[in-house]
Amino acid sequence: MPARPKKSKITRSAAVDETPDRTAAPAGLDLGALGQSVGYLIRRAQLAVFDDFIRAFAAIGLRPAQFSVLVIVDANPGLKQSEIAAALGIQRTNFVAMMDELEQRGLAVRTPSKSDRRSYAVELTGDGRALLKEALALHAAHESRMIDRFGRDSHADMIRMLSQLAQD
Repeated sequence: MPARPKKSKITRSAAVDETPDRTAAPAGLDLGALGQSVGYLIRRAQLAVFDDFIRAFAAIGLRPAQFSVLVIVDANPGLKQSEIAAALGIQRTNFVAMMDELEQRGLAVRTPSKSDRRSYAVELTGDGRALLKEALALHAAHESRMIDRFGRDSHADMIRMLSQLAQD
C-alpha cells in the first residue's frame, strides 16, 4: 500500500477571521424559556469557549478535539483508540480520521495493541510531546481568560457543577 502524502500543518487564522460572532444572542432579543434553559446556556457558553480556543490555537493548527486527544494520550500512553474515543465522546469513525491526521502530522503513532490484536494503541511522538507542551501553555492562557470572564470564585463552582452533569 503506498504511503499517504504528509499534510501540512493546518492554520485556521483565515477561517477564524471570517467566523461570525456566535457567542451572544442579538441585543434585545427575547429568548423566552431559553434564557433559563441549562442546555441552551451551556451551548452558548461552549461557543464562547471554543471561539477563544480556536483563535488561541490557530497558530499551531490544533482543534479542540485534537488537543483533547493529545492530552489523553500523553497521560495514558498505549491506550486503545476505542478507549480514547469513548473517553472523549467521539464516534469511532470520526476518531479514526482524526488519528489519521495526527499520524500524518507526525504527532502520534498507532501500534498493534498488546492486549487485543484487533485494536491499536496510541502514543505521542517526540514532535507530539513538543507540540503538546506548547499547546498546554496556550491552554493555560485560554483557561485564564475564561476564568477572568466569570471570576475565580465561580470557577470552582462551575467545574463542580459541570462535572456533576458530565457524570453518567
